[in-house]
Amino acid sequence: MSQWPLWAVLASGEPTWLENRVYDALCLEKGEQDEEGPPFEMSLGSGRYHALVGTNPIDVGAEIQIAKELSLECDEPVYSIERANDPWTVMSWRKGSPDVLEEDPESLAKSLGCPLPGSEAPSDSPARKPLLAVALVEGVRAQEATQVLEEDDGEPLTPGRYRLEDTPRGLLIASGTGDIGYADITVSERIPHATVYAVIASPDLDEFIVTVRRGGEGVEEFAQPPDEFPRLPVVGDIKGETTPERILAALGIPAEWFRNE
Repeated sequence: MSQWPLWAVLASGEPTWLENRVYDALCLEKGEQDEEGPPFEMSLGSGRYHALVGTNPIDVGAEIQIAKELSLECDEPVYSIERANDPWTVMSWRKGSPDVLEEDPESLAKSLGCPLPGSEAPSDSPARKPLLAVALVEGVRAQEATQVLEEDDGEPLTPGRYRLEDTPRGLLIASGTGDIGYADITVSERIPHATVYAVIASPDLDEFIVTVRRGGEGVEEFAQPPDEFPRLPVVGDIKGETTPERILAALGIPAEWFRNE
């Protein structure tokens, strides 16, 4: 696993218990992994808190589900950190409810005694390009998606959490933070007739992944550059287009959204 985690969860508890609960939260068997290795790694802290970290862009958003589930059983706050997008998102979780924090991820982790892997990387190391996420949901309107997402959260959506925009091609789901979490999966699960195109890309589109979902399940994937160990059947085009720019145009997603403009 790379030393630069794209996401992390900071939680207090006995490491083995934490590890087991994370596998439960991800609906995986203990030790289950794909060709790229385990979905997360445990980074032991010096005190009560430990870090669970992951580096695969496909798994960005897992930190939300993990932190939410752990917070229901932990007496102390659980923190989720997402560093794939710009700006980074840090949230504090208590009993399943999140609060967005204006705090530096490394500073928070160090204050809890569990610095993130790669925190001590040399200052001249090349900066990782932020990855942003946008989804097109065909056959769904914003009002219907809002209702589904609010039912999943159990409360009204926090203002600004999602950007929902009806277009002639379908509903676009984005976020001011670049992190839509599991919104595309939730809508796909709850509205199984819809086809979802979830796009994760860097600002210059040199990293570009499209996952097609139906009924909550990924059915195929387009990636540029190609994934060495794809999890889904690989396709060479999306809607007949083979380049990131043309694919975004076919989906009706403005390329500017990935530059967080």
